[in-house]
Amino acid sequence: MSEFWLISAPGDKENLQALEKMNTVTSKSNLSYNTKFAIPDFKVGTLDSLVGLSDELGKLDTFAESLIKRMAQSVVEVMEDSKGKVHENLLANGGLKEKMKCLKIDLTSFVTHFEWDMAKYPAKQPLVSVVDTLAKQLAQIESDLKSRTAAYSVLKTNLENLEKRSTGNLFTRTLSDIVSKEDFVLDSEYLITLLVIVPKSSYAQWQKNYESLSDMVVPRSTKLIAEDNEGGLFTVTLFRKVIDDFKIKAKENKFTVREFYYDEKEIKREREEMTRLLSDKKQQYQTSCVALKKGSATYRDHKVKVTPLGNPARPSAGQTDRERESEGEGEGPLLRWLKVNFSEAFIAWIHIKALRVFVESVLRYGLPVNFQAVLLQPHKKSTTKRLREVLNSVFRHLDEVAAASILDASVEIPGLQLSNQDYFPYVYFHIDLSLLD
Repeated sequence: MSEFWLISAPGDKENLQALEKMNTVTSKSNLSYNTKFAIPDFKVGTLDSLVGLSDELGKLDTFAESLIKRMAQSVVEVMEDSKGKVHENLLANGGLKEKMKCLKIDLTSFVTHFEWDMAKYPAKQPLVSVVDTLAKQLAQIESDLKSRTAAYSVLKTNLENLEKRSTGNLFTRTLSDIVSKEDFVLDSEYLITLLVIVPKSSYAQWQKNYESLSDMVVPRSTKLIAEDNEGGLFTVTLFRKVIDDFKIKAKENKFTVREFYYDEKEIKREREEMTRLLSDKKQQYQTSCVALKKGSATYRDHKVKVTPLGNPARPSAGQTDRERESEGEGEGPLLRWLKVNFSEAFIAWIHIKALRVFVESVLRYGLPVNFQAVLLQPHKKSTTKRLREVLNSVFRHLDEVAAASILDASVEIPGLQLSNQDYFPYVYFHIDLSLLD
């Protein structure tokens, strides 16, 4: 399971024996895996300051957990077709021991081997300063996350809008990747080439009648250059002065003249825009998009159900980018930033948990500071109820009223602000590493 229970009990002889009993029972019953959770000796300060910190740390805990979940989802979005490898990129780098700082540590190992980072969060500083450092660090990460994901969203939207023009049927999609210069009569004062969409069932009718739809249609000038499931895209050349008449007659025969005039500069601009957007995305983010050879158009790795005909030099629009030329996947600055800062935010979150245990233990058990924190990892979801019963039985002497109220929800605890379900005789905090659920 990716769930942990972080608890603490007073460190006197009686409670150390209780902890030992808990370890024995949970081990024999295969309820949980237990490890000590090391927390340094902090400067306690005043009782009022601890009460204030308790509230602030609760809010900071919630904020940090929300932040790392958002960052995890951003990694999912950025990695696109490599979503199966997301967990490999959600790590806590280093943090166990100084010699392991450069290692990639999975989240469970980091939690179960937690060590306070004295260099980043000096324990000799007042608790207020330590909490302030954590809060500022997380706030900066969130600010950067917002700006970076906003830029990603704009780029992705622009790219998707452009890609939509490369899909769909012959009536709506862009034709720049289908037609070529050779399909048109260009630079003629009198002649013009039109594109006409003909239903598949009307191919024979088109071939028989297109020359007579209007005067001044060039004989044998039609050619099928592409088709989809519904029909085909034909060229036809005629004199400019009969365009309007030809369109009317074509419509009467259920042939659709597609408004398209070959403009080499516009086609080049559109292709360059697609290439630029894909290049920007590839440079900034992890992507499975690949670029075509220099000088040709670039499209996403999907099949466009339009088949160009009669020009082998043009790449098939039904051909995938990987079949044309694959440049592999790349890891750009955004994914690297997410990985590094997810690690930083996660490490900060677990430090916040440690601070919460310290503050709540001092408030609950009093001075001098003497408590033992333990991390429990339940083995199965089905055993958590039994594990809770064991903990309540072992530590009920710490707060008889609270222990009784867990068994009897009708019992009220005077002065207790939390609901009975959130309060136990021992200090308790929950850690859930299911960040993508």
